[in-house]
Amino acid sequence: MENPGAPPAHAFSDADRSAVYQAIFSRRDVRGQFLPDPVPDDVLGRVLLAAHHAPSVGFMQPWNFLVVRAPIVKQRVHDVFCSANAEAERMFPDEKRAIYSRLKLQGIVDSPVNLCITCDRSRSGPVVLGRTHMLAMDLYSSVCAVQNLWLAARAEGLGVGWVSIFHQQALQDALGIPHDIVPIAYLCVGWVSHFNDRPELEKAGWLPRLALADLLYYEQWGETRPAQAEPLSAALADLQTAIHQRGTFPA
Repeated sequence: MENPGAPPAHAFSDADRSAVYQAIFSRRDVRGQFLPDPVPDDVLGRVLLAAHHAPSVGFMQPWNFLVVRAPIVKQRVHDVFCSANAEAERMFPDEKRAIYSRLKLQGIVDSPVNLCITCDRSRSGPVVLGRTHMLAMDLYSSVCAVQNLWLAARAEGLGVGWVSIFHQQALQDALGIPHDIVPIAYLCVGWVSHFNDRPELEKAGWLPRLALADLLYYEQWGETRPAQAEPLSAALADLQTAIHQRGTFPA
């Protein structure tokens, strides 16, 4: 009989497990801390390979990775951002608009590498295992590739910033992407001077971190349980408090 106090057979070592959580909890959306130093091809290759090993519906692997280094192309994309950003600023009420105007929301020209991760929804044909009823699963698969890349980049010490303030067709035209290929994420990638201890929008007072226990339902939508009646809710509250106080995931 197995020792009930032993770790599960397939669990990582304590050090490896801690490193995974460190990557998750210290990952940041980087906008303004990029350094001009080039990213070596072997490092960029590793994070791209991590992205390519994301899960995908029906194993269709719908992604492509468009690497942008040329200043002229970055500037073209930056112009597309500026046009959309001016429109976006006008959409917020006055009190939010003042904060919005002070935020740096991209590092397109500052970062040495830009990446556009796309989704080819026709890959594998019209009928895809697992996408027969939820057609957006290919888009979600491509987002998994983004998250894999982001965590691998953090482990390498690279910053990543996701820029989403674009008109989709304008971005496609700036990069020569066919209109039937969906741009999922435009990412700015590079070495950084530092990583913020908290997400920038949280520090700026845009929105607070929500309590996970308040977002948790049991068995049916809307069914909640107080912490005193549900050990999981109590454990989550304790974990989130510890993370807030220490800035890292508890070992």
